Amino acid sequence: MVTQGSRPDNVISVAAAVMAVLAVLHGSWAEAQPSPGYYPSSMVRSTPFSQPYSVLWGPQHQSLSPDQTALTLWLDRSSGSGFKSKRAYRNGYFGVSMKVQPGYTAGVNTAFYLSNTEVYPGYHDEIDIELLGTIPGEPYTLQTNVYVRGTGDSHPIVGREMRFHLWFDPTADYHHYAVLWNPDEIVFLVDDVPIRRYEKKVEATFPEREMWAYGSVWDASDWATDSGRYRADYRYQPFVSGFREFKVAGCEVGAPASCSPVPAGPGVGGGLSAQQMGAMRWAQQRSMVYYYCQDGSKDRSNYPEC
Repeated sequence: MVTQGSRPDNVISVAAAVMAVLAVLHGSWAEAQPSPGYYPSSMVRSTPFSQPYSVLWGPQHQSLSPDQTALTLWLDRSSGSGFKSKRAYRNGYFGVSMKVQPGYTAGVNTAFYLSNTEVYPGYHDEIDIELLGTIPGEPYTLQTNVYVRGTGDSHPIVGREMRFHLWFDPTADYHHYAVLWNPDEIVFLVDDVPIRRYEKKVEATFPEREMWAYGSVWDASDWATDSGRYRADYRYQPFVSGFREFKVAGCEVGAPASCSPVPAGPGVGGGLSAQQMGAMRWAQQRSMVYYYCQDGSKDRSNYPEC
């Protein structure tokens, strides 16, 4: 690990100044967050880590609290780390609170996602929430993404990204990130505020096969920060991310047909309410920085839902 004395003074001073400004702004940003009026996370109880999850890789880069309520993962030059749910699901609510490291974190990807890549290699589905590291003076990017039946394995990759610069500093405290995956829509939530709704408009563009929930910290230098311009710098290792408040609820594979999906909203049919839709518009208007359907460089034939 690099010591503070080995870092250039100007980098330290800039980073300190940026963190001070963000700390001041954090309070006002949080106050501006609208109430969604409905809180799916409050309807799913938190569980100890080992109840829904187990270590997948990098066990030497994980630390679990004695009461199993908090997990720390870290990335260094030798490895990152990851975990996976013990069961597969055909729909559900999957949430976790995460906190990421300040300072130089370019190239580092702290991810919470659903996938079935181990069952369908080269032809998998995936639903992503990713906190993409950054350089001092620039905010973290929250990326949401959906891959369907191998679009994440194709060349070129056909991603369905929506990215945000969040209205709070994700390094200052834990915030709750969740995917609510139902048969007709996927809702991405941050602190129960819906930030994105991905509807089932075209059969071939919506994930329907069973998936597992995963979390990881890994080196995504090739693309994560400014399209790979800034890469992970292991002078600043380890890169540490915290996970807690593990929440999983849904219909497991093999559950009876009577198993009902977790509703996204309070209304009949479980759809988002008008208040939730208003909160989502606020989040997108204030914080969205990229939407694949608005990217003129994309081959539109790959995105019939747009």
